[in-house]
Amino acid sequence: MNNNQHKEAGLESVGQSGYTSATVVSTAANFIMNKKEPITHTFRTYIKVRAHGKLDLKLWHSNAVDSTWDMGQEAVGGEPGGIWEIVEAYIADGGTELDGSIIEDTQAAVTFGGHVSRTVAAGKSFWSDEVHLELPDGHYLAFTWTLRTLAPGKSFPYNVEGMLVTAYDAPGSLAAQESAEFFKPSENLLVLPSFIGYKKNVQKKLVFLGDSITQGVRTFKDAYEYWSALIADGLGSDYGVWNIGSGWGRAYDVAAGGPWLHKAKQGDEVMIVLGVNDLDIGQRSAEELLRDLMVIISELRSANPEVSILLTTVPPFNFEGDKEQAWREVNTSILTSPPVGVNRVFDIARVLSMPAPYEHRIRSEYMSGTDDPHPNGAAGQRIAKEFLEWY
Repeated sequence: MNNNQHKEAGLESVGQSGYTSATVVSTAANFIMNKKEPITHTFRTYIKVRAHGKLDLKLWHSNAVDSTWDMGQEAVGGEPGGIWEIVEAYIADGGTELDGSIIEDTQAAVTFGGHVSRTVAAGKSFWSDEVHLELPDGHYLAFTWTLRTLAPGKSFPYNVEGMLVTAYDAPGSLAAQESAEFFKPSENLLVLPSFIGYKKNVQKKLVFLGDSITQGVRTFKDAYEYWSALIADGLGSDYGVWNIGSGWGRAYDVAAGGPWLHKAKQGDEVMIVLGVNDLDIGQRSAEELLRDLMVIISELRSANPEVSILLTTVPPFNFEGDKEQAWREVNTSILTSPPVGVNRVFDIARVLSMPAPYEHRIRSEYMSGTDDPHPNGAAGQRIAKEFLEWY
């Protein structure tokens, strides 16, 4: 698929031939910057990449929110970003210290149609030009850009979950600066392009579509111990893996169409791990959740009749009462009568759950905290092991 073959809702196709995601870090957007005055701010993020040596990279960005945060007071799935400007952007060798600085004389400017800056229109998407970087084994890629908002109010989307990678930010236009001066550690502020791709022909492009459990929320920063990252490691770099898990995301965000669904359509294979937030904060019934999953599957199949669709059961999240009953109904339906269009079902609930009759609860050793049922690193290892054996 190329740019001219598929456009929807102002989005250029992510399926440019020959590029696959360079990282397992999800950069899905579930929040949006909202300030009373225009700002100019610089963001520097360190990411572990799936290959080293000479890298030919290309970035793609969607100026829209992927999934709803909370009840939508601040950001709603599919909401377009405002108008803002990329002042300048760079990739560089981030070294191994992750201290806010970059290795001297390694910065390469990211350009857009030959220009160092770009004005980003509301709800639109775009590609960068190709940029080259020599990255030694074990070193992190550092991405730095300065963004300028052009008016008060909402501007650029980002991810507001707890940080899974080391990042820094600073007021002003500091993207070209190599030192850490003026930068401070970022908290709940992951501001990255939607897709950081590198040129590599792969056997398959696998997309992980899910919520915080797929994103890896609550696992340790820079540990890459969540299951989607460990599965990518197990599959190896001949498989492209794009993690678009988004904290507090729900199936009805995807089923509504728009940027998040569009991203999922770029996979040769898509693994859907949704439902926790639909049943929880979304207050969806079992019937409503199953209907939304069927819409997603139908849309994926319509976009690519050859796509392989993997559906998981809804992970246990310690639900009680009506939510527990809905969870049981959905998982029974998925296991006994999967929606039309699903190729295979992976029972992630079985991997994480306590023995019956408490299978609606996650095993305590897999919880991120005493009262937090988000899967931890040990759960990530178990899921990855079971998945790779099943796959």
